[in-house]
Amino acid sequence: MRSITDTFTLNNGLAIPCVGYGTFQTPVPETKKAVRAAIAAGYRHIDTAAFYGNEAGVGQAVRECGLPREELFVTSKVWNADRGYEKTLAAFDRSLSELGLDYVDLYLVHWPANYLQFGREAARLNAETWRALEEVCRAGRAKSIGLSNFLPHHIDALMQTAQIKPAVDQIEFHPGWNQRGVVRYCQDEGIVVEAWSPLGRREVLADETLTAVAAKYGKSTAQLCLRWVLQHGVLPLPKSVTPARIAANTQLFDFEIDAEDMRTLDKLDLIGGQCARPDDVEF
Repeated sequence: MRSITDTFTLNNGLAIPCVGYGTFQTPVPETKKAVRAAIAAGYRHIDTAAFYGNEAGVGQAVRECGLPREELFVTSKVWNADRGYEKTLAAFDRSLSELGLDYVDLYLVHWPANYLQFGREAARLNAETWRALEEVCRAGRAKSIGLSNFLPHHIDALMQTAQIKPAVDQIEFHPGWNQRGVVRYCQDEGIVVEAWSPLGRREVLADETLTAVAAKYGKSTAQLCLRWVLQHGVLPLPKSVTPARIAANTQLFDFEIDAEDMRTLDKLDLIGGQCARPDDVEF
């Protein structure tokens, strides 16, 4: 990867820009301005979700930025309350309406239904949700479809009935929470891994090891985290509403973390981030 507009190739042959702009917890009044700043800084990949409540602002920025629609890659997600075939189809329609777009480039299942909440019905519910995604994909209303926060056993169960293989699995991934087993499984299966919260939280950015390694390369800890993600073959989705930081998060292609430092960062464990285990969540 040489620039923010270089791409990964999805298993359906379509391209996805190698760094995306995340909008989780971006305040609704600030969303349009923040996304416009991201596009101005070079991002061509914007990630949102129904749960974020800011799809309308994302859509406005995409429609009004002056770039052709096909030059921008837009992702949204179906929320947990809308699992199931009919409810997912209705949720997708609402998302397209909020965005004001004719299609999304990628549509994801936000979280798997898990055994803790749904027992033996979890696999069926995930399968029915996925069936709805397959329908909107076949109709061309979602160019690609995928998952978020799914673990290998969730994907294995889904593939018992799926007709379209997920193109993406978006998981929490940063130094201190690297979910190596999930990444390895997905990459072996030809599923692109995206990293939400690739910067972790304050504990990650202030970590002494990260700070020392970042200084070696003349980079911020945020830039180091994002480069570490890319060097694992994972697609980072950094977020910020500050234009200077939005731009700084694109400056990842003029250095490479050496193998020893990668091993050092790989050893960090349980620092920062949400570190939620999908089988244990109750939302």
